[in-house]
Amino acid sequence: MRHVMLASVLALLATSAANAQAPDAAGAGEITPALRKACEGDYQRFCAGVQPGGGRILQCLKTHGSNLSETCRTALTEHRP
Repeated sequence: MRHVMLASVLALLATSAANAQAPDAAGAGEITPALRKACEGDYQRFCAGVQPGGGRILQCLKTHGSNLSETCRTALTEHRP
């Protein structure tokens, strides 16, 4: 069951990356494999209900910045869409 949930999360994150637009003022951009790996748990906790695409997952993660794991915060800081 856990593998199915993890596969679903990875599919959602991959879909988000595939649907992402060029960077804009809202912070839309591609989710890199490194960012995906660093933020999987935070995505599950805070953004699982967010529809992928248009930078919405990145924006959700950034909105929860102070609650994110150190690994995810660092990855977001280093992220260059």
